[in-house]
Amino acid sequence: MKTPNVLLIQADQFRFDCFGAAGNTEVHTPHLDQLAADSVRYPNSFCPLPVCTPSRYSLLSGYYVHQHGGWTNRSTLPTALDTFPKALRRNGYRTAAVGKMHFTPTYLDLGYDRMELAEQDGPGRYDDDYHRELMAAGQVPVVDLVDQEREYRERAGEEYWPTYGAGRSNLPEKWHSTTWIGEQALAELAGWTANGGQLLHASFIKPHHPFDPPAPWDERYDPDSLTPLPGWTEAVPAADKPYQQGYFRYDMLSEPVLRRVMAHYYATISQLDEWIGRIIAELRSRGLYDETMIIFTSDHGEYLGFHHLLLKFGPLYDPLAKVPLVIKYPGGRSGSVDTRLVSLVDIAPTVLSTCDIPPAAPLPGLDLSDPASRREYVFTETHPEGSAYMVRSLTHKLVTGEHEAFFDLIADPLEFDNRIADPAQAQAIQPLRDALDQWMRREIKVPDPAEQQARRQFFADRMS
Repeated sequence: MKTPNVLLIQADQFRFDCFGAAGNTEVHTPHLDQLAADSVRYPNSFCPLPVCTPSRYSLLSGYYVHQHGGWTNRSTLPTALDTFPKALRRNGYRTAAVGKMHFTPTYLDLGYDRMELAEQDGPGRYDDDYHRELMAAGQVPVVDLVDQEREYRERAGEEYWPTYGAGRSNLPEKWHSTTWIGEQALAELAGWTANGGQLLHASFIKPHHPFDPPAPWDERYDPDSLTPLPGWTEAVPAADKPYQQGYFRYDMLSEPVLRRVMAHYYATISQLDEWIGRIIAELRSRGLYDETMIIFTSDHGEYLGFHHLLLKFGPLYDPLAKVPLVIKYPGGRSGSVDTRLVSLVDIAPTVLSTCDIPPAAPLPGLDLSDPASRREYVFTETHPEGSAYMVRSLTHKLVTGEHEAFFDLIADPLEFDNRIADPAQAQAIQPLRDALDQWMRREIKVPDPAEQQARRQFFADRMS
């Protein structure tokens, strides 16, 4: 078999159950569904930390956040830390990244020969390729600026707050980030050869807020026809009151407003799906589809009304910690569902194994191409560093930190009944506490810890 190609398609803030193959009957995702039919879908996939940059660094390096040290959206990685794009490049792969990477510095070398970037948050949006082209064309992403940049958000108009950032983009479809990223991905694929050995990481900003599809996508869904997803409540539950004031005031969220948010969120997903279809069609037309490993995933989830919350700031409930994961392996295993507990740290060892490249150092994740490789528990952590942890089996979940919780996911899949104080659950809770303790104590060497600490301090000082 030829050296496989690797195509990693990444979305941002994509809730795990918001495409057809995952059981959602209201959002229209025919191209992602067809990819899933040719792939293995992992419905129990979790992010290492539900914030963009830390999760992305874990996906690329194969290390958990407490190992690589990139805790925030302003963090970096030590130069000595390997990533799977670096490993592929060392072994002769042509590597490229287009779209949102969320690195610090913006063009940090994590293994890509070529980068065409479209950032959204932080300094990246002021020196990336997408915003340079927007400026040259006389386009200003007003809706996105108001939602993302504090100096503009503090002066947002009255229409912004009650809509929770859901509305039509002021940009024409031609200049919307999804279109721009999709076009860059197609341009990169146009340079692929028939010999294999090519990596493209195509990372879309959407469906991350603001929920601002361009016309005509903003009219794709009728809010009145949509149904709130499982876990919606008419008010913020008492246990979640500490989180009702987040990016917005969630205690003011009503069902009609949520359905409007959902309509715009689904529209950005359908627009993204259209570009997934075009990307896959390009591979098929050039005879490259079968030999290409295709991965679709997200960096973290989205509450989208779960427990009356939105976005990603709050408890480690499944809609936040879970991510979609679909992998098309070269040569088969199509149309199957793998219910193992998996993590985004598994992507690096799985890609390297598929490409027959050994990792530079031992990695904590699983090689998902090996059906016998499995774990009993999966872990997610939060920032500030180690302030909360989730340890989850297929049937139970423990969340530690200021607000501890324990859920029996068979009896209570929507996580309403916190049994942490129930003496009858002590025997069920203790194995999860032990597993978390062992996970945190496990020694996995990360290269150059002194450099890692120095860089963390440098960027902490710089951003203070």
